[in-house]
Amino acid sequence: MTFKEKVLAVLNSKLVERSDLFLIDLNINDANKITIAIDGDSGVVLQDCIDISRAVEDGLDREEQDFSLEVASVGVGSPLKFVRQYKKNIGRTLIVKTADDKIEAELVDANDDFIVLTWSAREPKKIGKGKETVQKELQIPYSDIKEAIVTINFN
Repeated sequence: MTFKEKVLAVLNSKLVERSDLFLIDLNINDANKITIAIDGDSGVVLQDCIDISRAVEDGLDREEQDFSLEVASVGVGSPLKFVRQYKKNIGRTLIVKTADDKIEAELVDANDDFIVLTWSAREPKKIGKGKETVQKELQIPYSDIKEAIVTINFN
């Protein structure tokens, strides 16, 4: 069993106990610096990071393999990677990049296959001159999303 497999096994055993938390990223560099990024269905608090850190620390033997450890929650500007993250962010504004477009819109639904975004747009009137505000809605399959980031509005 490699060192990374050991870390992952210890980490997964703790995440089974805390089903509201999930792993976003695990990285171990050549100097055995372990970097763990987690997220949670209701967000992540400092105590969650401490609990995960202690579980990993207690599950590994420093006599066998020396290491340093960093556990953090994903940042606000971090791209969404998993369906679970989209589902927890329903109601928030996302910037979604696809191969053809960049859309800033409200995430109104997320299922296992696609997301649904809505936004207001100004378009030329169908009859007469000028523009009118129309509601737009778009379904985007996860496979078409290159990057999606939650934006924070200070309105």
